[in-house]
Parts: sequence; structure tokens; C-alpha cells
Amino acid sequence: MTFLSVKGLSAKYNSSKGPVYAVDDVDFELEDGKSMGIAGESACGKSTLGLSFIRMLSGGKVEGEILFDGNSILEMKESDFDENYRWKKISMVFQGAMNSLDPVFTIKEQFIEILKQHNFDGDAKQVISDAIHSVSLDESILKKYPHELSGGMKQRVVIAMALLLKPKFVIADEPTTALDVLIQAEIVNLFKNLKKSGTSFMLITHDLAVLSEIADKIGIMYGGHMVEFGSSEEIYKNPKHPYTQGLLESIPTLKGNIPKYIKGIPPSLLDAPTECRFIERCPLAIEKCKQVPPKFKTKTGYVRCWLYEYEK
Repeated sequence: MTFLSVKGLSAKYNSSKGPVYAVDDVDFELEDGKSMGIAGESACGKSTLGLSFIRMLSGGKVEGEILFDGNSILEMKESDFDENYRWKKISMVFQGAMNSLDPVFTIKEQFIEILKQHNFDGDAKQVISDAIHSVSLDESILKKYPHELSGGMKQRVVIAMALLLKPKFVIADEPTTALDVLIQAEIVNLFKNLKKSGTSFMLITHDLAVLSEIADKIGIMYGGHMVEFGSSEEIYKNPKHPYTQGLLESIPTLKGNIPKYIKGIPPSLLDAPTECRFIERCPLAIEKCKQVPPKFKTKTGYVRCWLYEYEK
């Protein structure tokens, strides 16, 4: 059953030089209990997409449609969204979140502050205990200050904070960045357990290898567009967009292949091009690529590329 439906979603920032469309015309759906991943280069719009769902896009404006359990979360009043959705049904682990913990308060005090902010009137002790155990931490850390925890423990704490009110949908923005390989593996296993518990989440990352382990669906973003969206199996086994193919070819494998790289740089989103945004870097570009391609259906999603105009 689909609980999240996104249609024509765009997000722009206003600058002194004009509007910057960080996210432009994104569509996708996610079923209840399923997970999805968002991958792409830096500044392609991944984080802006995540912030759009929780309506915390500072200095920006979101347009389009986001239906959550059939309700439009972009059309409702801010007070209604904050009271009924933010952190209760949709929460987020922000990029660099482990550095956001307040150094002068204990972990427990910071959990309690979240509960107060969202007018929680239940058993605070039990809710905090459940959240801590859900990320495989001991309750003894509640008495500690952030500087007394390792990087991996702090990352688990902020994930526990996102899970505190048992939301249906969790957005995690680069939760494994800046962690060593062993700690990254622990965080990946944590999300695997979340998936088994039925929690849906969106994992935003540069690491396609991580997504291959836990994502049911994957969206590939480039220049503000979601250039390809589909099942994890289809994206990895039969990538269609030249950019997706380039990303996968850049990953080293145990077979000893030489990783390739995509030449060139991403386009400026200040004055978004009216042509395909990947045209300057694409080895397969054709004359028609001088127009922005629409979304052509694939088996499990869609691809934005003129090469698939007539494919059935």
C-alpha cells in the first residue's frame, strides 16, 4: 500500500542573482514499510529534497504535491504540520547531526527537551528507554555528555532522537559520513533492523554500496532532477540513464576492475539549462538532448533520457 506519493515536487532558493531550483519536478511513490535511497553528486538536491518533507527549508520555497497517507503536507498550516506530523510521523537525521548535540547538556536532558518541544504527555522514561534500545545502546549513556561518546555512539543517539516518537517515515541524510568503516557497518545494520521492524525510511548518501544493502527503491539525482527512479534490483542490474551507469562504473569491485570517472562538472542551478542537464558530460548525447527530457516509464519507475523515448 502506497503511503507516500510525490508529484511535481520542486524546491527553490531565492538569491540576489535569481531563483535557484535545487529540486525540480521530482516524482515517486513509496509503499508502507519499504525503504528508499537517494544518491548523486554533491549539490544535486538530495538534502533539499529531504528537508522538503519535514518543511524545514530555510530561505526556500517548496512547490508541487506530497501526499502522506493521503493528506497533503504542503498545503496544511504550519501549526497543524508541527503538531501532528513533524517528528510524530516524519522525522529526520540531519547531515552532520552528531555535531549538533549540545555539549552542556546530558543526553537524557536533550531527549527530554525534544519531548517537551512536541508536547509529549506519556511515559517519558519508557519512550526514551525504547529509543535507546532500538539503536543498541545502553541506558547508562543517558547520564553522559556528548564529548564522552564516540562518533558512532553520537550518531546512534541522534538516530534514536529521530525515532523517539515512533514516526512512520525517517529521513536520514548522510548518516554514515565521517565514520570509520566498522562504525559505518554498525549504522547500516541499524537501518536493516529498522527495516525489519516496519519503519520506512529515506537514506540520502553518496555511497551506492550502502544503498545496495538496504534500499528497496533508489532515486538517482543530477542537477536538481531525479534522472532515474526504480527498484534497487533494476537500478543495479540494468541502469538506464548514462549518469547512473557512470556512477556504478566508478565503484571498485573485488574483480579488480579499474574504476571510471565522469568527466566535467555539474551544471549551475542558478540559471538551469533548458537542455538535458547531463548533456555536457554525456558520452551518448544526441541532437534531441538539447531539450530537457520528460520521464519515460521503465519496469519499476522512470528515466529522464531521450534514448528511451521509444522503448517499451
